[in-house]
Amino acid sequence: MDDRQPAFNLPPVIVWTAGLLMAIHLLLQLLPFEAYSRLLLGLAYIPARSGEAAAFLPGGAAARLWTPFTYGLLHGGWLHLAVNLLWMASFGSAVARRFGAGRFLLLSAVGAAAGAAAHHLTHPGSGAILVGASAAISAQMAAAVRFAFAPGGPLGGGRGREAYVLPAPSLVATLLDPRPLAFLAVWFGINLIFGMESALVPGVGGAIAWQAHIGGFLAGLMLFPLLDPVRPEPPPPPLDDL
Repeated sequence: MDDRQPAFNLPPVIVWTAGLLMAIHLLLQLLPFEAYSRLLLGLAYIPARSGEAAAFLPGGAAARLWTPFTYGLLHGGWLHLAVNLLWMASFGSAVARRFGAGRFLLLSAVGAAAGAAAHHLTHPGSGAILVGASAAISAQMAAAVRFAFAPGGPLGGGRGREAYVLPAPSLVATLLDPRPLAFLAVWFGINLIFGMESALVPGVGGAIAWQAHIGGFLAGLMLFPLLDPVRPEPPPPPLDDL
């Protein structure tokens, strides 16, 4: 019997999503500049598109429907893409194993939309483009926090498939647990520091959209129970009075 394990044991949806993001980025690099620019402006999220500027942008006003999602398929460079893929492989894999492909992709789409909304609220009317899967991956990281640190979970000493199907603690219990609470503090701190000083991040030429990251993260944190296929444990029955 062959007991060897594959070198990269990633869920198929993670592998296919990573392949899609890399293929899209490669395709954009191979396009002529004019075609590249039109495709970029037609798929990226641009807050100014909510106003009269939509008439002058590829896709017109209709692009308001898809750009809150499609901007997550684009990246500013190979390093930007590589960092996002690393985080997706690290935290998104745990969520994909628990949620399955369909719920995982739905969570990612909702996280992207929430990130676009948060960016829009803090940059109303801006003509700067927003690209990157960071908001979607932030939602994946938040969903992982809701169950991975629990006793018996993937980061709580659990092993095998059982670690991914344990009922998740409530949000209050998660926030009272020192391990996920420390992770949350570090995550928000890093995003705020790098958002204010983007020069600290190698390979980043523009500002980091930390507001979009936080929007995606909060969406994943709060919407986790609605997408989680593992039902919470029922409360214990009340004790009879003696």
